[in-house]
Amino acid sequence: MKSIDLVAPAGSLLALKTAIDQGADAVYLGLRNATNARNFGGLNFSESDIQRGVEYVHHRGKQALFAINTYPQARQSQEWRAAIDTAVKFGADAVILADPGLMAYAANRHPDLRLHLSVQASATTVDAIELMREQFGIRRVVLPRVLSLQEIARIIPQTSVEIEVFGFGSLCVMVEGRCLLSSYVTGDSPNNKGVCSPAHAVSWEEKDQVLSARLSGNLIDRYAA
Repeated sequence: MKSIDLVAPAGSLLALKTAIDQGADAVYLGLRNATNARNFGGLNFSESDIQRGVEYVHHRGKQALFAINTYPQARQSQEWRAAIDTAVKFGADAVILADPGLMAYAANRHPDLRLHLSVQASATTVDAIELMREQFGIRRVVLPRVLSLQEIARIIPQTSVEIEVFGFGSLCVMVEGRCLLSSYVTGDSPNNKGVCSPAHAVSWEEKDQVLSARLSGNLIDRYAA
């Protein structure tokens, strides 16, 4: 039977140390800029923090995964490429990428670097996963949270790519990586500005055994409660 790795988020050096000390096999972390889809105030890593964090993880035989999981704007792609180079410089065990152009850069510039396909890439089918494996040599895919357990079970035996799924966390009202609507509704772009729709814009309403998801008051979807 294949072993399962527990991957934990690390929004700070303290969170990183806590996750590793409590048994996580790996942590994922990102820079304090738009290359990181969780670029919230007061969180994430400076370059000096990254060095200390990666050293702490590796000293304990665990892995540090570097999230560069937003989409660069045409005139700002160098910042995203520099983030990949930074991950390599500090010894990241893998980078988590969504943008195909960045995957091509990483694969060509750093051929020994392990590539993980971010949930923001929205790969929901075996065909999409295999395309990224064939083109860029991805080793792992993080599946979008909208997939059911039955759909995940059908995907796993059809690909050699490692499968990662979320075990906890907020349930997005969108399909990750396809959340263009939120930029119109909230005025913020989660795909290239590095920040998801703010929590105050998302609401859940339960009535007559139906759960409704709303974004800034706009109905997005309904589910059986």
